[in-house]
Amino acid sequence: MDHKPGALAGKTALITGSGRRIGACIADYLHWAGMNLVLHHRASSAEAGALCAEFNARRPGSASTVAADLTGVAALPELVAHSLSCFGGLDALINNASTFYPTPVGAVTEHQWEDLMGANLKAPFFLSQAAAPALALRNGAIVNIVDIYADRPLDEHPVYSAAKAGLAMLTRSLARELGPTIRVNGVSPGAILWPEQGQSSNDQTRILNRTPLARCGEPADIARAVHFLLADAPYITGQIIAVDGGRSTSM
Repeated sequence: MDHKPGALAGKTALITGSGRRIGACIADYLHWAGMNLVLHHRASSAEAGALCAEFNARRPGSASTVAADLTGVAALPELVAHSLSCFGGLDALINNASTFYPTPVGAVTEHQWEDLMGANLKAPFFLSQAAAPALALRNGAIVNIVDIYADRPLDEHPVYSAAKAGLAMLTRSLARELGPTIRVNGVSPGAILWPEQGQSSNDQTRILNRTPLARCGEPADIARAVHFLLADAPYITGQIIAVDGGRSTSM
């Protein structure tokens, strides 16, 4: 990892779901790039707090945490207000937080629908809406973490797949609505980190056999793509980059 601050040094990013897994890796990469960070979490308070402490030890006063249930729309402006109060502005929003679990047709509940749509589609829209005025002041950017299943659905995950498909369209729509002052792009992970439950070793082998690079990626692959879209892509908006080892060519 290149630890030399560059174009993002001194800028501020709000990252949702940043306490664990890919979100934490994105946060670490952007912090090394010199950004100030607001680390959102819902249930991962210990992990987010430890990450924040690590960042502030590395560079004092460079990180803060904020807790919120993103499906509660009324709370979302407070995340933006927290960012402004801590760092005086906002340059980037990374909508990373997600809920993922199977919902086989015939057993889907309304609660599951609301939860999956809320975390994966509703929250990114309303948080982007809340952040847009602050982002526009700094010609900022939004990066949505989508999923390759937005294009081709995952078996027994129709609600999740539909929500991520909505997020892909939202990315393109917001690029039109918020330009020219705000760029909006997405990153679609493939096999980066396996789900924490519900996926067998046979399923994993089958997925890798369909991946041209024949291996898992790493969270840093997603972090690098996010960094690129924030730091090195001033004329890119409305695009979704698949970081999937080529799997989307043969799904």
